[in-house]
Amino acid sequence: MEHSFDQRVWDVVAQIPPGRVATYGQIADLIGAWGCARQVGWALRRLPLPSPVPWQRVVNAQGRISMTLSRQGTDWIQRDLLLAEGIPVDAEGRLPLQQVLWRPDASCGG
Repeated sequence: MEHSFDQRVWDVVAQIPPGRVATYGQIADLIGAWGCARQVGWALRRLPLPSPVPWQRVVNAQGRISMTLSRQGTDWIQRDLLLAEGIPVDAEGRLPLQQVLWRPDASCGG
């Protein structure tokens, strides 16, 4: 049985190690859904919370948490969870993407 789009997103996001982040577009590429970054965001939004899937480790391509009222506070939860993992996030939701970007194909564990 083929996994749903959401399940494929969740399976890849579950592999992101603590202290690392991925972008929505990166997750889309990893599941073979090129150009579907927005859909990855919606799949993560459909996760029932709290979740064992580390959804907080996915940020936008600018290295920012997508801060928006429509997230009903999960953007601030995301910031707190990332800070707790030792990832520096400023008040505007920016983080040092190149320093903390997950590289699943890197030889040293990402």
